[in-house]
Amino acid sequence: MKKFLTNIELFLKGSDFYRGLKITFAVLIPLIAFNFIGYFEFAPAIVIGAFLNAPGDIAGSIKRKVNAILISIGLTMLITAVILFLKPYLPLLVVALAVISFVVSFISIYGFRASLVSFSGLLAMVLAFAIEKKTAQEIFIHIGLMGIGGFWYLLVSFLFQKLAPKKEENQLLSDTLLLIGDYLKLRARLLTKSSKREELIQKTFVLQTQINEKHETLREVLFTGRKRSGRSHYDEKQVLIFISSVNIFELIEAKHLDYNELDRLFGNNKKHLKAAKKLNTVMGNHLIKLSELLIQNDELPNRDNLLKALANARQAITDYVNDVKLPKALEGSLLLRNHYDYQELLLEEIRSIRRVMANVQHASKVSLKRQDVKQFLTLQEYRFNVILQNLSFNSTLFSHALRFTVAIVFAFILGTVFNIHNTYWILLTIIVIMRPNYGLTKERSKDRIIGTLIGSAFAIGIVLITQNIMVYGVLAIISLTLTFALIQQNYKSGAAFLTINIIFVYSLMNPNTFEVIQYRIIDTIIGAGIAVIANYFLWPCWESNNLKDVLLSTIQKNKVYLLATKDLYHEKNENQLAYKIARKEVFLAISNLNAAFQRLTQDPKSKQKEFQLIYNLVTLNQTMVSAIASIGSFILNHNTTKASEEFDDVLLHIVDNLHQSCKVLEGTVPENSLDKKSVIRAEESLLRAYQNLSCLRDKDIQDGNTEIDTDTLNQLQEAYLISNQLIWLKTLSENLKKATKQYKIVLDGKG
Repeated sequence: MKKFLTNIELFLKGSDFYRGLKITFAVLIPLIAFNFIGYFEFAPAIVIGAFLNAPGDIAGSIKRKVNAILISIGLTMLITAVILFLKPYLPLLVVALAVISFVVSFISIYGFRASLVSFSGLLAMVLAFAIEKKTAQEIFIHIGLMGIGGFWYLLVSFLFQKLAPKKEENQLLSDTLLLIGDYLKLRARLLTKSSKREELIQKTFVLQTQINEKHETLREVLFTGRKRSGRSHYDEKQVLIFISSVNIFELIEAKHLDYNELDRLFGNNKKHLKAAKKLNTVMGNHLIKLSELLIQNDELPNRDNLLKALANARQAITDYVNDVKLPKALEGSLLLRNHYDYQELLLEEIRSIRRVMANVQHASKVSLKRQDVKQFLTLQEYRFNVILQNLSFNSTLFSHALRFTVAIVFAFILGTVFNIHNTYWILLTIIVIMRPNYGLTKERSKDRIIGTLIGSAFAIGIVLITQNIMVYGVLAIISLTLTFALIQQNYKSGAAFLTINIIFVYSLMNPNTFEVIQYRIIDTIIGAGIAVIANYFLWPCWESNNLKDVLLSTIQKNKVYLLATKDLYHEKNENQLAYKIARKEVFLAISNLNAAFQRLTQDPKSKQKEFQLIYNLVTLNQTMVSAIASIGSFILNHNTTKASEEFDDVLLHIVDNLHQSCKVLEGTVPENSLDKKSVIRAEESLLRAYQNLSCLRDKDIQDGNTEIDTDTLNQLQEAYLISNQLIWLKTLSENLKKATKQYKIVLDGKG
């Protein structure tokens, strides 16, 4: 019960509910004001203008928000005018419907914000069919009032931003810490759940993608929104929490262990790993609690359980050594020690977030150069050239725009020929649920139908209980707020509340509520059916055929990241910025690859061709990122020795393997690789360096010197981690090269 009440509190204090209130306010005030002054007939057009231009108002810099809403205002006014003027001319109307559907849906090539502006335009096209204006004067007045409504919404958006200027940023930070907490707990389970690892690893793909998306949005919000005069203390706190969240995410990524090696060392008895697993779980839960406090503004949780779990993890290393005995326990103890060091660093970042949230005055200050910050921002390209590059069936969004256009035109003609009541509801369903990916369209169709049925059942229940107009009005307002609060987070619930809203709004005008419910259900099912069938049969984009470019980009980014890590090892102070930029780029690339793989899993089983090969390619790239991050993280957080020539030789061989993999995907003949004999000698030399240190340590133990000094421990850890991770990377890169060749053969066979 307590958890349920906490979730309700978080929802009511969150930015999603605040957004719902904002849109409801923008819709209700014109209705109330114009009714009060006796000009209610002008209110609906203003309300439509406000409603249509709300989608582009998403988290991001003020400049981008304003630009998106202004473009949306112009686009919705133009589209509404075209549809209203062409309504009497059916052939021209069908042509206009096709052109608008294709052009406006194609705008989505310019990114997520553009896709929301596109949605506003398509929504305007559909709602125009519900508007009855006969003369040119009536149309122009309606269009003008729509424009006023758009600017009214922009004013409301500014007002709500002033009332709660940091609500969006806090929500984004809260969501990010929540996801990272879940991710850390999932990685804890991977330590001991050997039988469920493949299933758990697939879940990590989803979380990685979500975390990277949050980090990208936060970069835009926190860095492009900075005032020239500098940040406020509150801005500084948010940036510090964001930086710690990025550091935590990288540290988690850096500990994607070689689970085969883990199983070899610890066997089926994982009792010595339980303390490490418990510490990850405790830290994950602590991050989740901190995420809640960003919204609740409550007191910080006690940190004693963190410190206790850390002490237990440290004690577990000693217990392992006592149980297994040195020197046999040396390799396992080093693995546990490296893992403990990583957990210590995680805990320090969590404590940094605690200090910031507790308003500790001496918490670290952020010093970011403007030119450095710009390099961490992913800027959307808006050149016309982007359109030209996507005008082919190789573009997923081009195929989607064509498919969407055919579905819309077919639905309109179907509704016109058979005189279907409220044909625009069918069009609206297609617009809302149809996506470039078949699996997502099918999922949204199912959620839409279920949500519609739930909402209809609720509305029927209310109508049977009462026919009170006041009750209908109150429920319409509440459901409108909840629709916009939930539509992004839980589409099924959002669809249910949207149905409730539409039914009660119509009920205020039409006493035959059951007729409204009946047509609502039928039109939703027809629209969902058309969308799913179109996605399956018309220029389908099966993900197994569209992975090549995403895969190529990921391998290229892995190569750059590896070279940046090499430079970091040689000159830590000079090359940190380049390393962190390369890290950010590869994390985004692997996130895109993970997202593509998730789309693949949503395709019909018959279309998931070469699933195991693709899964292998994704996991190989994912594991490479983690192995490189492990080396980079160690270098950043430890005093290291000078990088050896053998390190460079093996690393460059790995780079060469990645380069050849890229060439294979590009369809060119790979160049001759480096001298394999020299690479083998370098590999043996790295192993020998670790073994020499290990033998010296064994001798110390035999001589009775069981205590180890810090420098010797650091050298042992460095030699063990560098040699093991680098040789592991070499194996991974060779496996990746083989898998890439197999994938290219499959692609060529399909071609």
